[in-house]
Amino acid sequence: MLNNLPTDIKLHKKSAMLELVYGDGSSHQLSAEFLRINSPSAEVRGHGKGQEILQVGKRQVGITAIEPVGNYAVKLEFDDGHDSGIYSWPYLHKLGEDRESLWREYLGKLSQARASRDPLPPETQVIKIQPLPLK
Repeated sequence: MLNNLPTDIKLHKKSAMLELVYGDGSSHQLSAEFLRINSPSAEVRGHGKGQEILQVGKRQVGITAIEPVGNYAVKLEFDDGHDSGIYSWPYLHKLGEDRESLWREYLGKLSQARASRDPLPPETQVIKIQPLPLK
């Protein structure tokens, strides 16, 4: 468990990267976009298996604040208004270890959904509607 505890956390605002440094000298650099699309919040993960919500248009998202949560996690606030994810040390470590495979999986889901990492233009309005029940 102690291996998962970073000794240093650095937010590189210009590159929108969060760097986690560990006592053994290893480190993980995670982009704000990667952290945002993998937020452990219900808004992203849903409330159970199979209820995940694909995050789109997050390529330019940034981190505006990092708040410690006890001795076990940090809360990240993003410039798109998302601030409900609490990232535990083991979860952040796992994201760092599995970054490449998680990223490939995400890109595959985006492609399958014909969605984009790029945000919609400001003049575009998205309206979510509920499908009508079939009779």
